[in-house]
Amino acid sequence: MLLESCKDYSGIKMRDFKIGVIIDCFQLGLRKGIEAAVKVGAQGIQFYGNTKEITPETFGKEERRELSAFIAERGLEVSAICGDIGNFMEPSRNAERIKRAKLMVDMALDFGTKVVTTHIGAVPSRTSDPLYAVLQNVCRELGSYAADNGVMFAIETGPETAVVLREFLDSLKSGGMGVNLDPANLVMVPKDDPVAAVDILAPYIVHTHAKDGVNIKDCDPAEVYAAFDDGSYPDLEKVMGGAPFKELILGEGDVPWEEYLNALTAIGYNGYLTIEREEGTDRYGDISKGVEFLKARIN
Repeated sequence: MLLESCKDYSGIKMRDFKIGVIIDCFQLGLRKGIEAAVKVGAQGIQFYGNTKEITPETFGKEERRELSAFIAERGLEVSAICGDIGNFMEPSRNAERIKRAKLMVDMALDFGTKVVTTHIGAVPSRTSDPLYAVLQNVCRELGSYAADNGVMFAIETGPETAVVLREFLDSLKSGGMGVNLDPANLVMVPKDDPVAAVDILAPYIVHTHAKDGVNIKDCDPAEVYAAFDDGSYPDLEKVMGGAPFKELILGEGDVPWEEYLNALTAIGYNGYLTIEREEGTDRYGDISKGVEFLKARIN
């Protein structure tokens, strides 16, 4: 059962958001993905900064200028860079990953965006857990570098509840760490209420994903996200006797969109709702439906 928000946002009428899409979800490559974003009616795009086509080490300044021009010529802007490079739960690997994460900040600036979204790993619920301090140290260093460059590292929701994430962020006292709020992740994995999460995480929300889904069975969020990170998730599904959650087209899952969008409006958020579609055989069709779904709910 989802934890439910006790606030009433039903009286809110005006909503002002931008609609974006993660172009990697089209599975068409960078430039064709950008063209697809135009066709579905998006205003902005997000893309992964660590793929076969683009990495911060191999995609040079001239290539960045050319791609930026390609994006701008089509009337789009970059809402954020997806800077997933692996979590920060293994201290022995963190020095190299921190170095790469900082390069993501540099690349974000070259594309005219001030947001890098990322999964850092699962924040422990107990502050006494040794991994808590590990993640704090990583995020303080990344947050400091981001803030010095006018960028925000936005931790994506999902591996922990909103309350745990808020307490963690407060402990950092960093001006460069924020939140990429993914309501479906909260619904599908920790079974947390995305409406309440908006209020809890309000000071930190700088970007959001628009995704939907349902929880099927209880699962350990830390175990799930670790399996995603190391590629063993299919094996975990077998051990669990099936998938613990399912991602769905916008409007077909358990995200309470009316209340959720009203909550975002109530805290003054008017940034991007960036559609992410990670499953399905008709990604273009599903994303196109998602754009129309959101347009119908934005004034």
